[in-house]
Amino acid sequence: MPRLACIRVPLFPLAARLRSEPDLEGEAVVIVEGNGNAARVIAAALKARRIGIEAGMTLPQARALLPRVIARPRDRESERAAGEALLEVADSFSPRVEDGGEGVAYLDVEGIPGLAAAAAASRQAAASASANGSGSGNGSRTPEHVLGQEIVSSVRKAGLPARVGLASSRLAARVAAGLTDSPRVVPAGDEAAFLAPLPLARLAPELEIAATLERWGIRSIGDLAKLPAGEVESRLGAAGGRLHAAARGIDPTPLEPRLPALELAEGMELEWPLVSLEPFLFVGNAALERLTRRLDSQGLACRRLELTLKLDPDGCDARAISLPAPTREVKTLLTLVRLELEARPPGAPVVAFTFAASPDKPRRAQLSLFGAPALSPDRLATTIARLASILGADRLGSPRALDGHRPERFVSAGFEPPPPPEIPRPPRAGRGLLAVRVLRPPIELEVVRQEKEDARERDGRLVSIQSRPAGGAPEIAGAIRVAAGPWAMEEGWWTGEPASREYWDVELSQGGLYRIYRDRTTDAWFADGIYD
Repeated sequence: MPRLACIRVPLFPLAARLRSEPDLEGEAVVIVEGNGNAARVIAAALKARRIGIEAGMTLPQARALLPRVIARPRDRESERAAGEALLEVADSFSPRVEDGGEGVAYLDVEGIPGLAAAAAASRQAAASASANGSGSGNGSRTPEHVLGQEIVSSVRKAGLPARVGLASSRLAARVAAGLTDSPRVVPAGDEAAFLAPLPLARLAPELEIAATLERWGIRSIGDLAKLPAGEVESRLGAAGGRLHAAARGIDPTPLEPRLPALELAEGMELEWPLVSLEPFLFVGNAALERLTRRLDSQGLACRRLELTLKLDPDGCDARAISLPAPTREVKTLLTLVRLELEARPPGAPVVAFTFAASPDKPRRAQLSLFGAPALSPDRLATTIARLASILGADRLGSPRALDGHRPERFVSAGFEPPPPPEIPRPPRAGRGLLAVRVLRPPIELEVVRQEKEDARERDGRLVSIQSRPAGGAPEIAGAIRVAAGPWAMEEGWWTGEPASREYWDVELSQGGLYRIYRDRTTDAWFADGIYD
């Protein structure tokens, strides 16, 4: 049989709330469900339990024992996020993890490195204990116990208390995880003996089956395990057969591995509605910190952040923030949220919120041996978001060339610098390569041409050029030493805005290489590029 570990978070609704509000740690806190005086306590902190507050009490009864008790409503959003964080910790130890419900996770630890000898050690310890008549031990010196301690430590780093039990069946592992001396290891083969003294209610039988077993005089799990399996299943059906197998320490069904979540989410329900931005950013900062810690534990970063606001009294406001580069910097994400809410306020008080991150691998920054390092992707994301809030998202981006003959045609796309190359690029073998610095808009020119020396010539030779005065435009003037051209370009003759041009490359006598063209429809000259 496989070896299973059960991770159990005691008082899960309380633990999830304290994970969202760590300032309440050590206070007399109770989690209630319901409204008004009908609200009942479902979980109480240690300080409240010492005074006598127990689950099932009404809130007025709890306040009668402790008037200053801190009551918090049950927060389903915090519990969902805490449950996901618990399962992510389990994923870091095993590829096969099953969600066991509120604050419970099962993971298959068979085959984990370092545990190959654990099963043999557990069997040897069980055999020695049986020979000495000492019963089951907790396996405190086995690798499984060390693994349990590592799991407990990892869950605590995620902000949750945990107890761990290891056994060969779900029920035995869950019962072991409920004991105080955690982690508790049940040696392989001792599951039936470990479960035998427990009351039958630990199996959670159906009401009809429980009544039947009560009439039979079955009071403990051991009493049920002693019955013949075939007789139990013939009288109680398939459900009774599954109960009998669980009582003998055998799982009637295999472990059902969960699929990893496509996105990570954190949020909470607020104690009172928030109207202004600063208080919301204060509680949102803590949620983003929890979210980035979860991303960091998996080696991921946030590529897209979705913000969902629940409004008072009714309504929802959802929006998404795309980042130029994956990041897990809390300051960057919080700045983007601030800019987004300042640009488009929700318009109503906020009573709950959720941050959902679409994970992606962090982008590697290009290192430099000489000169300043490349701009950090996180700082770049913040800068672009600030520019978008000032100029507008539709006025921010990087140009992309369009398929066509006109060099000035372009479209604006989102600014996203390319990642560093995976392999070194081969050096270029060509010579005399030039780069053109495009002039936008093009500069109008006055061109002097020599008269035709031969009747076969269409136009005279280019002599000189002179740019017309324009504010901020570079001055281009001089005699032409060498001219190459023309190259004809014609596009869109079938449209209302056709283009018909003659392009020349000219070198001036005093230096400088330019690309100029003549618009054949207006006979005007322009300079639209400078060669570097």
